[in-house]
Amino acid sequence: MKWISRCIRSAAAALIACSSAAFALPTVDLYMAEAPPLTMVTQGDQHGVAGDITLKAMTMAGYLPNILSPPWPRAQRDVMLGANKLIAPLTRTQSRESHYTWIAALMPMDRAFFSLNHHVESFEEARKTFKMIAVGSGSAQEVRLLEEGFSAAQIYPLKIGENPALMLLKGRVDAWFNGVPETLSIWKQISDRPLLMSRTLMTADLYLACSKDCDPQMVEKLKAAIDTLQSNGTIKRVQHEYLKDLSAR
Repeated sequence: MKWISRCIRSAAAALIACSSAAFALPTVDLYMAEAPPLTMVTQGDQHGVAGDITLKAMTMAGYLPNILSPPWPRAQRDVMLGANKLIAPLTRTQSRESHYTWIAALMPMDRAFFSLNHHVESFEEARKTFKMIAVGSGSAQEVRLLEEGFSAAQIYPLKIGENPALMLLKGRVDAWFNGVPETLSIWKQISDRPLLMSRTLMTADLYLACSKDCDPQMVEKLKAAIDTLQSNGTIKRVQHEYLKDLSAR
């Protein structure tokens, strides 16, 4: 009788293991930068506007995230050359268009020049006024400055995050060309000095994107999830929570 009991227990354990495996959610690599308030990797349960929206969408679509945060140029390259890898947020630009699968827009993003000493109103004025401009390395802002005729000698690419702000504060650069919410969030943490902001000179949507080689079913599930988060007001609530205290001084 004991061997029968053992067989029953073994069969039950095998059945549970098989059932668990059958219902295990697939894990997908998700690449994000430490760029509050857009994305946060080291802030516990808070992952920023785009980060929270993406994680909620992945949960709704039935995927577990494996969050990775290498330097942004490498993150873009890993996703572009890989398969079924997600990246957020990524600005949809002409130069990137054919290299990724664009799933859905997460939010619009305004960009402007920030300086401690000069207020400018155009790219032309900025070219004449600023000798050295900090930008996030591998960012859409860096590409835009080159497209607008800024010389490579005027552009100082730095790791995305607080480094450009610190360079501006120390007088190592004359200006910072960056997304408005990210800049105001970072500056609020490091300085009380007034920051001069140009008018908005670049606006583009930030996307959840995938490798060019991406499972069509995953794309459709994530797109549907983001559409639901948009229609039920979740995206608007997430944006308000992270952006409500930001304003230019």
